[in-house]
Amino acid sequence: MIESILKRYPKERRFLLAILQDIQRTYNYLPRKALNEVREYLDIPLSSLYSMATFYRALSLKPKGKYVIRVCDGTACHIRGSMNLLEEIKRELSLLPGEITPDGKFSLETVNCLGSCAIAPVMMINERVYGNLKPDMLKEIFSSLGGEENG
Repeated sequence: MIESILKRYPKERRFLLAILQDIQRTYNYLPRKALNEVREYLDIPLSSLYSMATFYRALSLKPKGKYVIRVCDGTACHIRGSMNLLEEIKRELSLLPGEITPDGKFSLETVNCLGSCAIAPVMMINERVYGNLKPDMLKEIFSSLGGEENG
């Protein structure tokens, strides 16, 4: 699969970010094997890959869940109860920020802003935004994704 991604790009360093983004979309993180293949393909040091992978927050060296939950903890969301959402996620999925569920279904991150202050508190699951949230709404949202209570 990595080979098919690499074949879409010329062997030029300027395509590195695009290649890493495609790998991230495919695997939901950047596997070491993939980084080694990119290193060989572009003939660049592995340190350059790690430098880029750790600089961009959208890239991850750690596996993420099938559903990546991002809870906004910016000012508007914090004031309107984002911490209560995090507590409910902990109850429902036994999940803390930076963790992934044992089945690999969910991972949780907190972010500084999702740019949706008018509908705070807000969370995003993959590319979908959920606003005006209350903790009692989360169980139904997770169930709609095929999630079940883990705890």
